[in-house]
Amino acid sequence: MKTNSIILVVLFFSFSSVVGQGNIPISKKSKVTNKGKFFAYWGWNWAGYSDSDIRFKGADYDFTLQNVSAQDTPSEFTFKKYFGITNLTKPQTNARIGYFFKENYTISIGVDHMKYVVDKEQLVAANGTINIGNAQYDGVYNGQQVQLTADFLRLEHTDGLNYINLQLYRFDDISSWFGLSSDRFQINMTEGFGAGVLYPKTDTSLLGMERHDDYHLSGFGLSAGVGLNITFFKHFFIQADLKGGYINMPSIKTSLNVLDSASQSFYFLQNNILIGGKFSLF
Repeated sequence: MKTNSIILVVLFFSFSSVVGQGNIPISKKSKVTNKGKFFAYWGWNWAGYSDSDIRFKGADYDFTLQNVSAQDTPSEFTFKKYFGITNLTKPQTNARIGYFFKENYTISIGVDHMKYVVDKEQLVAANGTINIGNAQYDGVYNGQQVQLTADFLRLEHTDGLNYINLQLYRFDDISSWFGLSSDRFQINMTEGFGAGVLYPKTDTSLLGMERHDDYHLSGFGLSAGVGLNITFFKHFFIQADLKGGYINMPSIKTSLNVLDSASQSFYFLQNNILIGGKFSLF
């Protein structure tokens, strides 16, 4: 995967830039403490999703589309798109702030701003009933194949699939595994789990009804992850994360009518590249 290659290249050159300074004496490592420090990071994610069954309910319909596939939509990389002040939230991003409440443990809150787009024109099985007064769609469905054309369904969580979550993670200095002993450069491993809510902005057109595009508290998520963190000069770091989880959204808004809704659940996997810092406030 292209993302994994980018992560490996970033970590390789970061590691080489320090180890390669063979002519510069590396001071003996002093005790680097974390307890009581805050940290923050900003970064970017590339995500994949499992297929899901999506149920649509309204006054005149109740049907389920089975094994619906979807993709993320990462922005093409340009400096302006990824670092421009007015474009910061346009790519798929991660933002977080946290606290070392113990030497090796952190608690944090953040937002995983993913994007989720149902694949257009795919064929899926449908089960249920539609009775909206349109002969093109009305009927009883028992596993018949339907094509997700623009006039049948357009479903996106693109601004985005916002997973607002708390995380409890462990943080360990593993520099000695690589024969390193310097307080100017650390290699750390971090792993843990999180839980939170989904607050997507869902852009939907269903069965020819009026388009819906708004934020709505739609469900919950659970996640777990592992990361490799490289810290420079005690305070600045880059980090590569692999994070997976489960999302359950029983209350997705699909139109302006309060009776219309959708529900779905699926698994996700994120690759993340993060840039941040550790600091003390007191």
